[in-house]
Amino acid sequence: MNDFKKIAELTNLIGMVQARYAYAIDDGDFYDWPTFFVDDCFYQITSADNFAQGLEAGLMWLDSKAMLHDRILSLLEANVYERHSYRHILGQPHISSIEDGEVESETSFMVARITREGPTDLFATGRYVDRYKVTESDAKIMKRIVVLDSSYIDTLLGFPL
Repeated sequence: MNDFKKIAELTNLIGMVQARYAYAIDDGDFYDWPTFFVDDCFYQITSADNFAQGLEAGLMWLDSKAMLHDRILSLLEANVYERHSYRHILGQPHISSIEDGEVESETSFMVARITREGPTDLFATGRYVDRYKVTESDAKIMKRIVVLDSSYIDTLLGFPL
């Protein structure tokens, strides 16, 4: 029973962090995105095929919080994109491992892209393969691999998923 209770509490905590993470992106407050990560984090976007084969190449590869900050600054201040926003729909996290204050989980997602002058399209589906550093009151992402179901990648993949 204790293990079940601990897993339920961690599932709830990670679910709340995921909800805040999606809200920050969907609400357009990209400057908050790096705050969900530890300083020496890792963030990658890759395809399901590459992930299954253990290939390290990804579509996005960031290995520190400073690189996450740089990514956001370049997207918001240097690059010009069609005006759009995202809307995330998240599944419930599945806890796969708990060890020494670190939790591994997977969470399915769907992301719609809303363009101001055009349609709303299904932008991406996949799963977050995560490792969290958990404290009594919060969880920070140590490692996030965004595994996209499709190998087709929209040219607007620049903002975080």
